Amino acid sequence: MNLFLPTCLAIVATTVLTATLPMADSPADAHRHPDPIVIGHRGASGYRPEHTLASYRLAIEQGADVIEPDLVVTRDGVLIARHENEIGGTTDVAQHAEFASRHTTKTVDGVAVTGWFAEDFTLAEIKSLRARERLPQLRGTAYDGQFDVPTFDEVIALAQASPRKVAIYPETKHPTYFAVEGRYLDGKPIGRSLGRLLIDALVKAKFVERERVYIQSFEIANLVELKREIMPQAGVDFPLMQLMGDLSRSGGDADFAMPYDLRWNAAHGGDFAALYPGLTSRPSRYADLASPATLRWMRQSYATGIAPWKDDLLREATVHGIVAAAKAQGLRVHAYTLRTETQYRTRGLSYDEEVRALLDGGVDGFFTDNPDKGVAARDAWVKGRNP
Repeated sequence: MNLFLPTCLAIVATTVLTATLPMADSPADAHRHPDPIVIGHRGASGYRPEHTLASYRLAIEQGADVIEPDLVVTRDGVLIARHENEIGGTTDVAQHAEFASRHTTKTVDGVAVTGWFAEDFTLAEIKSLRARERLPQLRGTAYDGQFDVPTFDEVIALAQASPRKVAIYPETKHPTYFAVEGRYLDGKPIGRSLGRLLIDALVKAKFVERERVYIQSFEIANLVELKREIMPQAGVDFPLMQLMGDLSRSGGDADFAMPYDLRWNAAHGGDFAALYPGLTSRPSRYADLASPATLRWMRQSYATGIAPWKDDLLREATVHGIVAAAKAQGLRVHAYTLRTETQYRTRGLSYDEEVRALLDGGVDGFFTDNPDKGVAARDAWVKGRNP
């Protein structure tokens, strides 16, 4: 059963009916670390080009409990670590004359994007490219051209080889696009399930310890499909984390205000109740997913936790109420993304002040581009709680 097909699509809601899905992990089962966890966001991306083995390796060396690979797929069906399927911003593909004809414009999650796209390259072609810094004016270019683009298999192998037990936190990027909407450069449909490829890779590598994997997505349908079908078929059951976009109701980019699968499914007239069973009314924004009823549905249906944007959590002097509401339903809360640069901080707080505010507010872990700073701030907070 392909949960992305229009004949079995549903729209999420805010009124709970009897849940029809397996109960998600009980709080006692779900990754109980003694301290809040530090998640290396795209590795140690404050110091090395993101989503490279060098970045992940440095995050491990700096003490990160978890490393985070974002996943897209190549033409030949191999998962690689990139934040977007458009690879021009983080590789030297523009300098490869042999790939000039693949420059194109595609609509990804409702947005026109121009560049080169991972799905139009084989793995061998991807491996001929070199990574570059996404934010060169901010973080420099000293490491440009030194590292290739890793496969998900290589990220798993790095975690397996670590001298201490490190977890991984893969994100499925644009799952609706890859499953039903996107097309290759030649016009053929992509038709790839990132969730299935992800689980197949973990099982093949025998990286199946529950405490070493979280799976995250900004979309909902692919997480439900993982919980209901893909993981049971593979004999595994990893914690699933619902990423949350903009929780305000002040407008903003549509792609950050609402899960794309909800928009796509609504526009294509799907059978909404089949995909999001247990809910009856339609949300219009991520903010609608923050109600106690919907958080309860997530907990009962598929999610171990949520991962909201730290700017939403810290916008006011008191941490956003979604943290307490989620924890009241037994959900864990991980916040993204802490960075040391001034322009990324909220309300003028220092990096350490942001960490303290989040942890004091009940957050169970946080993503950071600077794992060394995150570990130090987390450890200081723990020491202050247990002098």
